[in-house]
Amino acid sequence: MSETVLIAETGRATGSANARRLRATDSIPAVVYGQGMEPLSISVARRDLRVALSGAAGTNTILDLTVDGTVYPAIVKDMQRHPVRRTVQHVDFIQINLDEAITVSVPVRLEGEAKDVLANNGLVDLAMTEIEVSTTPRNIPDEIVIDVTEMTMDTTITLGDVALPSGVTATADVELPVVTVLTMRTPVLDAEEEAAEGLEELEGAEEAGEAADEGGGDAAGDDAGE
Repeated sequence: MSETVLIAETGRATGSANARRLRATDSIPAVVYGQGMEPLSISVARRDLRVALSGAAGTNTILDLTVDGTVYPAIVKDMQRHPVRRTVQHVDFIQINLDEAITVSVPVRLEGEAKDVLANNGLVDLAMTEIEVSTTPRNIPDEIVIDVTEMTMDTTITLGDVALPSGVTATADVELPVVTVLTMRTPVLDAEEEAAEGLEELEGAEEAGEAADEGGGDAAGDDAGE
C-alpha cells in the first residue's frame, strides 16, 4: 500500500453554491469513483491535498484515500483550477487496483547540453511536455528524462526513441516528435535586414522630400503668373 494518506470527509452537499461555501472554509469538493464502486462525493482539506501531492510523483502519487474509515487506493484523475487564480476548485479521484495497469501522463525533463545545436544558432524545443503511458500504479515513473547532448541540427527525437522504464509503455504513436530543433535567425542576418530597412526608409524620405520641393515650385510659379 501507499504510505501517502489523505483523509476525506463525506456528506457534503452538492451544487455550485454549496461548493463555494465549502471552498470558503479552505476545503475542496471532490469525488472518488472506479473499480465498480458508486461515485462518492467527498471533500478534502486544501492543505492536506497540497502536502499529499508535494512529493516527486506529484498528481501521480498513489494515495490511501481514507473515507469514513474505508481506505481507497487512488490517484488524481482530474484537477479543475480557477481560470484566473489557478487555485484548485475540484478534484476527481479514481480508485485503482495496484496490480492492474492504468494510463497516466508523466512529465518530461531534458538534460544535457546540445553543443552542436547551440554552435549553429539552434534551439532545442520540447514538443511534448508530458508522455501518456500505461503501467501498474507502483511502476509509474516520477518523470521521463531525455538526454539531448548528442542532438544536431538535423535531429528529431520521436516517442519511439525515448527510453522508458521496464513495464512502462507509451500509448501514443511512436512517430510523434518529442524533442525537435528550431533554427534561430542569425544576428548577422538581422543586422543586414535592419540596415536594408533603414535604407528603404531613407530613400522613401528623400523621395517624399523631392516631391514636396517639386510641388512647392509649381505653386510658386502659379502665384507669379497671377
